[in-house]
Amino acid sequence: MTLTDTTIAIVASNEFEDIELEYPLLRLSHLGADVALVPVQAGHHPRPALREAESKPVTGRFGTPLPPEVMVEGNRYTVQSLDELDLDEVDCLLFPGGFSPDHLRVVDEVVELIREADERGTLLAAICHGPWVFVEADILDGRDVCGYEAIHTDMENAGATVHDVPAIQDDHVVTGRVPDDLPEFTEAVAEALVDREEPAEQPA
Repeated sequence: MTLTDTTIAIVASNEFEDIELEYPLLRLSHLGADVALVPVQAGHHPRPALREAESKPVTGRFGTPLPPEVMVEGNRYTVQSLDELDLDEVDCLLFPGGFSPDHLRVVDEVVELIREADERGTLLAAICHGPWVFVEADILDGRDVCGYEAIHTDMENAGATVHDVPAIQDDHVVTGRVPDDLPEFTEAVAEALVDREEPAEQPA
């Protein structure tokens, strides 16, 4: 499987679940995708909690800065601001869990970006608490989804049917359950991208 000529934007704010950003970044870039990390200054910084946006980069729950200091920009990833993100050049928007989705769902620009991506049919992916942003964007009505159990009621109230499975795809929306399901979730994202790139078979 290869994701050459595919661009994936991973959008996260403070207190994202570190592994839910790092695993897709490594796996999808290893498959050949161009990964853009999109840090959004929202919420409080963890350890210590700081209010000043310029005082510290967007930081995960367990201390991973965004972008990660141990990985050189331009090799596995590039960095873009939310304002620079162009859906014409993006094949997938991916949202890690943690507390990041709770911060992102009150950022109007993020919610509008998701709605526009949904209208375009851009692949949308989120794991654990990540689907919270899809609830806020009101794009889950009638969809089959999964996610962390704490947001099941929210997704059901948004009109979705929730399944207790590692990962599930419904049209151009892929959701994952918990960090242990990252391999299945990331594989589902990759397969969805490959399927979208492969030309449909012509009838004989």
